[in-house]
Amino acid sequence: MGSPNGGIVGVINPTSFGKCTVTSVTSSTPAFSFQPGTRLVSALVVAGGGGGGASQGGGGGAGGFRTCTSFPVCGASIPITVGAGGAGSSVVNTAGASGTDSIFSTITSAGGGGGGGGNRAGQTSATVGNAGGSGGGGAGTCGPGPQSKAGGSGNTPPVSPPQGNTGGTGIKAPVCGEVGGGGGGAGAVGGNASGTVAGTGGAGLANSITGSPVFYAGGGGGGARAGAPPCMTAAPGGVGGGGAGAAGLPAGTAGTSNTGGGGGGGGGLGGGGCFGNGGAGGSGIVIVKELNKASGVWNLQSQFSAQKSGTWPDGTINLGQVFDYLVVAGGAGGSGSRLGAGGAGGYRTSFPGGTKLSLDSGSYPITIGAGGVAGGASAPQFGISGNPSIFSTITSAGGGGYNSCTGDGLPGGSGGGALAGGGQTVGGTGNSPPVSPPQGNPGGPANLQAPPAFGAGGGGGASAAGGTGTALAGGNGGAGSPNSISGCAVFYAGGGGGGASSPATGSGGVGGGGSSPGGAGTVNTGGGGGSGRGSAPGCTAGGAGGSGIVIVRAPSARTLGASPGTNTVTTLPAPAGGCKVATFTVSGTLTVS
Repeated sequence: MGSPNGGIVGVINPTSFGKCTVTSVTSSTPAFSFQPGTRLVSALVVAGGGGGGASQGGGGGAGGFRTCTSFPVCGASIPITVGAGGAGSSVVNTAGASGTDSIFSTITSAGGGGGGGGNRAGQTSATVGNAGGSGGGGAGTCGPGPQSKAGGSGNTPPVSPPQGNTGGTGIKAPVCGEVGGGGGGAGAVGGNASGTVAGTGGAGLANSITGSPVFYAGGGGGGARAGAPPCMTAAPGGVGGGGAGAAGLPAGTAGTSNTGGGGGGGGGLGGGGCFGNGGAGGSGIVIVKELNKASGVWNLQSQFSAQKSGTWPDGTINLGQVFDYLVVAGGAGGSGSRLGAGGAGGYRTSFPGGTKLSLDSGSYPITIGAGGVAGGASAPQFGISGNPSIFSTITSAGGGGYNSCTGDGLPGGSGGGALAGGGQTVGGTGNSPPVSPPQGNPGGPANLQAPPAFGAGGGGGASAAGGTGTALAGGNGGAGSPNSISGCAVFYAGGGGGGASSPATGSGGVGGGGSSPGGAGTVNTGGGGGSGRGSAPGCTAGGAGGSGIVIVRAPSARTLGASPGTNTVTTLPAPAGGCKVATFTVSGTLTVS
């Protein structure tokens, strides 16, 4: 008897000839049409993000994030629903609207929960965040009643694997005002508000269904009330389209369209009952990839048909190759006068002994974090935190700047140094948000002091905490770390040196940290800026933070491309065995083949 599979011994396998066509569906359609030969698809289904709350509101939760692979499809077409983002709140004590669901066949991703709405003094209590695909952040609360508001639950309704995370808690700050919690993201919970700083939106997740990794479903950042002085700090949204929170009168930033990002919480203003509205959530998206696939032995007739139509695999796509990386974020700017020094940008690497990344052939966006702006010799004197660097699933956080309300350093990849003066102040927390292994260290504190020095704390570095400011001198910046991924050892991510009233200022940490007074962090090292020197009216300005860098190292058999032209690709000589090294000093695109 003849073999039913064309003469090859083996089972007959279900096949799909979808030509690996990828379609991004950005609005609902009643009839999405497949190609005639498509039998299996992969899909990404992201729902609409929740709107942010008004008046020091919580950030909106990201839309639910779900994927499927080798999903069978029958028939020529199916309806697809793309969820809308929820409206931001424009009324106090009222949460932002939740996003709406996205639906592909039997897969439903739930809309993100709206962020809690803040209240005004003497009014009823602020609101918690709403539940959803990811939960909205709780609002900052003012006046009587509970002094914190919880974020909404994520993964609601529950599915496996989870489609999202819980939102962060909003609080009444110990001084000045209130701060909202961050909305949950697909990859991380929303940040809890802490002290005078609102919660950061939870990070989204990257997905490569389109051929290169793109982040989706980041939570919205919490909003903050700006009192007198305006010392509350609003928070950024999570990577993946989360909108930033606002402080004062501005509205929160809307989540990015077709990412499912949550909207940022609106700001509040002390006195007069003025406030900003919450930002709208970003709309969702459904992406469908029609597969070329068979699970084992191919039918000869199917092989012939696939070759004739140009869909038979030709071996040009390389799957699962391992790559080393170094990702350094932008360092924070140093503050003016004897305020704190800038923390180094987060430092994350696989080289030489860490966990490598597995990448397919394709294009990968790379973000190089800018260094933070330096504080001036006169107001505003506080240094600004650095910006994150991103490669694939690796995000390094910007270095921590200076908290103008408390005199403490801000958290970051490495924390900022503390204010010198008449009280005990603390350096900012390092490795924030936490990753393993740690991406940085805390900034230096400043002890209870008297003349002559009034020394500020040094910024934290990749391998050491910032030095303590004392009555004799400013603290030195924490040391950075050496790395030989490029073929020779280079130090990165040193903290900035702390300023003082006397000439005894702190030195920058090895790895690009700027020394006080006013030394800038070295470009493309992630070094923190040094703080200024002196007291009014003789104050000097701080130094800017150094920009970050991303370096990718590939096996010799791989080909790398780096754009734009300021980024480079080199081949290492022996004994490195011809490894390819792509160095990114500005944001661009890595191509792997």
